[in-house]
Amino acid sequence: VLMAMGIRHVYALMSFGLCMFVTWTIVSEFIKGAGALRAKNAMNWFSAMWELTHRNTRRYGGYLVHMGIVIMFIGFTGSAFNQDKTVEVPIGGTFDIGRYTIKVGELESGRNSNYQYGKLPLHISANGEDLGVMKPEKRFYFASEQPSSEVRIRRRLNEDLYLNFAGQSNQEDSKKVVVQAYVFPLVTWIWIGYWATVFGTLICLIPSKVQRVYLKTEVVGVAPSAHARV
Repeated sequence: VLMAMGIRHVYALMSFGLCMFVTWTIVSEFIKGAGALRAKNAMNWFSAMWELTHRNTRRYGGYLVHMGIVIMFIGFTGSAFNQDKTVEVPIGGTFDIGRYTIKVGELESGRNSNYQYGKLPLHISANGEDLGVMKPEKRFYFASEQPSSEVRIRRRLNEDLYLNFAGQSNQEDSKKVVVQAYVFPLVTWIWIGYWATVFGTLICLIPSKVQRVYLKTEVVGVAPSAHARV
């Protein structure tokens, strides 16, 4: 399926394949256990899953921790498809990165008591769809006499788009600006995996509803000897 989607990176395919295998293993454990409880106690799936986890929090909380790590590895694998580009573009010009087309608007400049700033409107579109305007900012602080960049980020489940206004071109034509653009696929999945790991860890700390019961051994007395009976 991944190859049909156009993914040809060998290590990425291996990583995604292993993640899918572990995911199916964990999900099947929940399905089998919850299915048995559901059939026995006439529960719905959600209640059965909750009861199953509550009965053995260490085991199923551990599964959730493993699932969180798998999700993080999906995010890490996305780094194989990172894209970046630094371009000099005239005002009103456009450039492409990945599936995005970015058009440069008129520079907005101003100042306040702390710094002088320049905001660069960048109009984003993808496959003909307007995705709005992002305004990365370049600042110069008076007190420290240091420049600073304020990056703008468009976060989505499939990928993040980072845009940075690096400044104006050093050429005589001051109408050109320098823009740095980055596309980071699947970064959000790292954060999802992190919170899933935290949630699984908290589940592990909850005492199980059904405690393990160990059979008690009873000491059987020794029959008196014949001499004792006499």
